[in-house]
Amino acid sequence: LALTQPTIPPPSHSQNPCNQTSIFEFLLWGLSERPEQQRFLFLLFLWMYVVTVVGNLLIVLAIGTDARLHTPMYFFLASLSCADILFTSTTVPKALVNIQTQSRSISYTGCLVQLYFFLTFGDMDIFLLATMAYDRYVAICHPLHYKMVMSCRRCTFLVTACWILTSLVAMTHTFLIFRLSFCSKKIIPDFFCDLGPLMKVSCSDTQVNELVLLFLGGAVILIPFVLILVSYIYIVSAILRVPSAQGRRKAFSTCGSHLAVVALFFGTVIRAYLCPSSSSSNSIEEDTAAAVMYTVVTPLLNPFIYSLRNKDMKCALVRFLRGKVFFSWGQ
Repeated sequence: LALTQPTIPPPSHSQNPCNQTSIFEFLLWGLSERPEQQRFLFLLFLWMYVVTVVGNLLIVLAIGTDARLHTPMYFFLASLSCADILFTSTTVPKALVNIQTQSRSISYTGCLVQLYFFLTFGDMDIFLLATMAYDRYVAICHPLHYKMVMSCRRCTFLVTACWILTSLVAMTHTFLIFRLSFCSKKIIPDFFCDLGPLMKVSCSDTQVNELVLLFLGGAVILIPFVLILVSYIYIVSAILRVPSAQGRRKAFSTCGSHLAVVALFFGTVIRAYLCPSSSSSNSIEEDTAAAVMYTVVTPLLNPFIYSLRNKDMKCALVRFLRGKVFFSWGQ
């Protein structure tokens, strides 16, 4: 898939304020400028979006309707699937509309709203992946205390805390973008509104935004990532001490799905946010490709990774699709 982008010159921060104008609309360059690719891209991204929504929704319904999966691990997995549906829905539908209508415009208000929800649901994925790693750490390293530590109340608190933290982080970044001015150069070199592209097209001084993105964004990405790594160091150490080969295989199988998602998601997110790029067309293409990976491809693959590598999840999906479900909401 060729993702072609124009060269966007860096904005000058020394412009006369008199030349600054209040703009009410941005232009998104999208995924490709080539007219012959538009229909293919529309069908491809429409297919990926439908599969993402249906796949993650099936996981949520299968977990919710099967009493055997009413455990902390699957509660967090269902929360991750909900976050993935919302995450991909903040960017892909607008991109599809722009391709279909051949319009690249997005209103200033719409851009800020998209940015806020994109950051909220994206950070939610990060925190949930860290929470799932903690859950596996307690289950494998402290199995006798698992039910007490990962109680229903504790799980609900963890997910609620994730939502509150991500909302506050997204609100901070959105407010800092809101205070910027945008002049004649209002072309966003991406297919959705994100922090980096918006700062590139601003004619204000973005030093504060860049510092907040470096420290706050770095903390949001790196702290959960380090916690996941430390959790899995202890997990692997505990698994290697298991005398039964079958027990080791089962433990590695349970954790393998989570590690695959972590590697895919964090790899592209770290590339997009913590590795600065220039304004050259090649760097813009690389940024767009990375954005496609963590906004579209990762939510698409998550249902397949978790269902194909998890026997209980596969059985629950089969039971749900066959209509043999076990309702126990009142229990």
